[in-house]
Amino acid sequence: MAEEAGVGADCRDGDRMEVANEIRDWSELTSVCLTDIFRRLSLEDRWRGVMTVCRSWLQAAKDPTLFYSFDLEAAFETAGAGRPDTPFWWTPAFQRRVDAMLESASLFGAGGVREIRVRHCSDVSLCFAAERSPNLEILSVRNSQCLTDASILAITSLCPLLKELDISNCYEISYKSFEMIGDCCPNLIVLKRNLLNWLDPSQHSGVVPDEYLRACPQDGDREATSIAQFIPWLKHLEIRFSKLTSAGLISISEGCRELELLDLFGCANLTGRAVEQAHANLKSIKTLVRPNFYIPRSVYHAERYGHWRLYDERFQTNVFQI
Repeated sequence: MAEEAGVGADCRDGDRMEVANEIRDWSELTSVCLTDIFRRLSLEDRWRGVMTVCRSWLQAAKDPTLFYSFDLEAAFETAGAGRPDTPFWWTPAFQRRVDAMLESASLFGAGGVREIRVRHCSDVSLCFAAERSPNLEILSVRNSQCLTDASILAITSLCPLLKELDISNCYEISYKSFEMIGDCCPNLIVLKRNLLNWLDPSQHSGVVPDEYLRACPQDGDREATSIAQFIPWLKHLEIRFSKLTSAGLISISEGCRELELLDLFGCANLTGRAVEQAHANLKSIKTLVRPNFYIPRSVYHAERYGHWRLYDERFQTNVFQI
């Protein structure tokens, strides 16, 4: 019996030694293995988690192949908890955070960054990214209140492979940027130049600074003419809540003949007749989002603008126009 007990003990000791031998130190994994593992994680998990574990993990997390795409949209949607924006995101402090991340990602990417999707960045960080991302194809910088034509000039001159650009709600960017885009980015086929809802500003009240809401671009026709003249090969154009008139819309329909999608939602200065004429001009169009937008009585009172049901040909878009 004693002999059997001794044999059993030896077996258990052997099992423990075998288990111990199977335990590996994760810090000893090769950078190739770590990079392959990190590729399966979200950007937020890599940024806030693995980069803080140890030096070897930090170096692996900086592998350029992990930064071909720098997309913060999922993080914004999660942090917003269902809201499109929060007041803090419009502050200089938050902009500095986004700038720091964008600059770091541009460095880590080592020239290989092909997609950037951020919000609330500045000219400084975007120009920094442009200088280090010659292969950039997709750029989304919506809600970046401090971006100007200067950063678009940097992007267009340094990133000629650009195919998609979203500059929605970037009010400091003017029609001049479209001229530069046309000169330098022959591959651009998707342009998003949506504006905040100025028809019902209560939607953004308490979130977007009032002075920024009041700075809504007024030169919709000038922008439309520039787009038609300098980027006629566009296939996808979004200009929600633009203040362009029927003249601007006709310019787009006559200049951008290859458009397959045109989004005019909230464009209150358009007439139903102009929309139909534009539709007829665009032979390749597959999706046309009309300007239909309901404006509640609380925003535009009937006693101020006349009887609510009174309208003429201009109001056939179902948008009560001022």
